[in-house]
Amino acid sequence: MRSPFLEVADRVWVSRRPWLDTTVGLVAGSAGVMLVDTHGSAEAGRAVVADVEALGLGPVTAVVTTHWHFDHTFGLEAVVEAWDGPTVWAHETAAEEFARHAESCRDERARAGHPESSDHHEAVGATRLVAPDATFSSVRVLDLGDRLLELVHPGRGHTGGDLVVNVPDAAVTFVGDLVEEAGPPSYGPDSYPLEWPTSLDVVIGLLRPDSLVVPGHGATVDREFVQDQRAAIGIVAETIRDLAGRGVRAPDALAAGTWPFPAEGLREAVDRAYAQLPRHQRSLPLA
Repeated sequence: MRSPFLEVADRVWVSRRPWLDTTVGLVAGSAGVMLVDTHGSAEAGRAVVADVEALGLGPVTAVVTTHWHFDHTFGLEAVVEAWDGPTVWAHETAAEEFARHAESCRDERARAGHPESSDHHEAVGATRLVAPDATFSSVRVLDLGDRLLELVHPGRGHTGGDLVVNVPDAAVTFVGDLVEEAGPPSYGPDSYPLEWPTSLDVVIGLLRPDSLVVPGHGATVDREFVQDQRAAIGIVAETIRDLAGRGVRAPDALAAGTWPFPAEGLREAVDRAYAQLPRHQRSLPLA
């Protein structure tokens, strides 16, 4: 039977999970195995555990969460139980966001009919929340023996606590939901639309011309894809600044602008960005 984990570089594996097309990553070294994200429920996490164990790499010794959202963290219950409590890394803001929002997020997605949980709502509701237990502020290096991994907070974008995992010797970078391949970038109620472009500039600075980039959802991409998406995200930010500077109200901005992504997915981007704009960058009538 073919493994759901595909080895994309030397001892670096990627698995696209069918539910929400969420990506889970795995990196092995001579002194340990690191898992990147754990999917969206304890049940989904147990499936990840089974697929990792089938590879025969030994126990997972560390877990990295790219951001706090449920589809990347709620599988932690199964992972820490399976491997006797590996260290769970997150950016310090992501850990704070998880503590503030995870319980209400679980309760919301446990309701039957919720579009993001749909057939999985009971599994989400039954999940015991496990928080990250190790944090950092800017950069952290993890030693897996014969390879070093770089955990980098490039700035705020999809959330306030986005984290990327750079595997320099393999030229692979896990970028979480800072980059999306399965659809347009997701601007949610905790996103930072105006800062997202410069955060991606930091990510691009980590990449080599031949780098393989693993987004939080969808297929692996290359450096050019990230550059193109950064340009589009930059257009969103500059369009909002321009509209606000000309006195266009937030409720009218979607109709007034020309957007690189479907406008129906940008309501949160506009509302968040208008709220985050300094007053001097807005003209009357104020939104």
